[in-house]
Amino acid sequence: MPFTYNRTVRFQDTDAAGVVYFANVLSICHEAYEESLEVSSINLKDFFINPSVAFPIVHTSVDFLRPMFVGDKLLISLIPQKIGVEKFEITYEITVSDVVVAKAITRHVCIDASSRIKQELPDDIIQWLETNRRGAEGAERRKLREVM
Repeated sequence: MPFTYNRTVRFQDTDAAGVVYFANVLSICHEAYEESLEVSSINLKDFFINPSVAFPIVHTSVDFLRPMFVGDKLLISLIPQKIGVEKFEITYEITVSDVVVAKAITRHVCIDASSRIKQELPDDIIQWLETNRRGAEGAERRKLREVM
């Protein structure tokens, strides 16, 4: 299974039209990312506060397929993938009641936090990538068997 994160849409997530504000979708995706790191035994305080390496987002995109409203119960599926020795990408699928309402991508690059120079992904992140990728591949194989 890909990593999943449950989240209820709150009033603060919405805009004047009563739907989730576009930038908040990425914030919700980032919550799922943080939760997946924590579940993988990566200490979030060490990861985000004064780290030796950092993983800034260098690209992002979101496709909005249906509106999300206050009270909606979101299920965010997260599938990370290594795309180079110093880069990874996370694909997010957000569903409400088994209906896909948005898809997002964040691309991250590993840098030395002091010099800001690209460097290879550290072992703990490679492990996180492999663990979550294997789970996602298994889920895809199961889904294909169900379709046949």
